[in-house]
Amino acid sequence: MPKAAIALGSNLGNRQEHLFQAIQQLRALGEVVAVSTFRDTAPVGYLEQPHFLNTVCLLETGLTPLVLLREMLEIERKMGRNRALVPQKGPRVLDLDLLLYDDLVLHEPGLTLPHPAMHERLFVLEPLAEIAPEWVHPVLHRTIAELRDALRQ
Repeated sequence: MPKAAIALGSNLGNRQEHLFQAIQQLRALGEVVAVSTFRDTAPVGYLEQPHFLNTVCLLETGLTPLVLLREMLEIERKMGRNRALVPQKGPRVLDLDLLLYDDLVLHEPGLTLPHPAMHERLFVLEPLAEIAPEWVHPVLHRTIAELRDALRQ
């Protein structure tokens, strides 16, 4: 069954509870086989907002990438995120990003795989390396651990 890597973040309200609820809802989309440690991180880009709590989970799913993304966006919506009312990188109850889907490379309207900025984000690479260090980025051909280590330098 295909495996997806999903980044989760929250910086409003009870951040930990929001992440727990989102992981529980992701279980309806497949089997959550790993969840990284939660990490408190400073915002990137839009700085005038609270710190985030971030994690990454691995989900084995029979859903196609586009259907999985649609379901992830619905989880965000149900938990109170309205993308139209907040700046793109602004504060949010929940943010779900599809990082990887097996070794698929995809360029579709609304979805690029692997996530085009994941290799530039330590708040994504550190938790992903915790649970999938040997996963090879299908475009950069480096492991997640190697990408994390390069960004730390």
